[in-house]
Amino acid sequence: MEGGYPDPTPGPGEALIRVTLAGVCATDLEIARGYMGFKGVPGHEFVGVIEECADERLSGKRVVGEINIGCGRCEYCRHKVENHCPSRKVLGILGKDGAFAEYLTLPFRNLHPLPDSISDEAAVFAEPLAAAYEILEQVRVNEETRACVLGDGRLGLLVAQVLAAADCSLLVIGRHEENMSLLKARGIPYRTSPDGLSKQFDLVVDCTGNAGGLSTALDLVRPQGTVILKTTVAQRNGADLNRVVIDEITLLGSRCGPFQPALQALEENRIDVRPLVSKVFLMDEGLKAIEHASQKGVLKVLIRIR
Repeated sequence: MEGGYPDPTPGPGEALIRVTLAGVCATDLEIARGYMGFKGVPGHEFVGVIEECADERLSGKRVVGEINIGCGRCEYCRHKVENHCPSRKVLGILGKDGAFAEYLTLPFRNLHPLPDSISDEAAVFAEPLAAAYEILEQVRVNEETRACVLGDGRLGLLVAQVLAAADCSLLVIGRHEENMSLLKARGIPYRTSPDGLSKQFDLVVDCTGNAGGLSTALDLVRPQGTVILKTTVAQRNGADLNRVVIDEITLLGSRCGPFQPALQALEENRIDVRPLVSKVFLMDEGLKAIEHASQKGVLKVLIRIR
């Protein structure tokens, strides 16, 4: 226990994990503004070491973890869709203390041991990178797909790299020239405004992190195209959803995703996350870390716990 807040105690089937490094996500910033009404320890992007675990094969392993914890009994859990369990807990987001602390607990089934070749700084991106790979689980993307990513922040740059590796025709629209230089280095086309673009994209992914992203996406997607929403905000402005009906748009929400392709991409260096780290803070500088992550143009802020 530190500062009067008790350390978590692992329940049946859970491991106690000593957190070494945690990432600040846009969702964490929205939680600070009241999103989900969460009370407790936030943080869901982490790397840690298992300190207590009934499964000796996992003891002492360096791990990352999936954040959704289903009840294990309902129809969704029985069909391996724990992410949508009505009674689920979500690490640092819903009913479960998260990673901005020295320790957290997660079920064994949520944990993924890390190879030595993936550094802590890279591994902390496993959860958001998995969320980017979820897009390829939801829609078919190939060389004939005309795709657009809205947003050049933390998630937008990950989604852009994942889609670029799928060989589609890709354009990223952002606001920050310094972030766009990361795309330029990888040969990914970009621009700083949607002005002059018509409804020409088969797929538009909203990673803007702001309430107006959906409206912009609807301006750019072709009739019978697909819009994927990655943005979650505490308050969302009303978009003209009549356009979804008139243009027969497929509108998909997209949240968490598969860890295995994300970890494989990190291990093989197919996705470069190193330039995304803006600054690393120590645990006792946590409030400064959140404030810094809230500034425009800042990419990934990390908090070193141990």
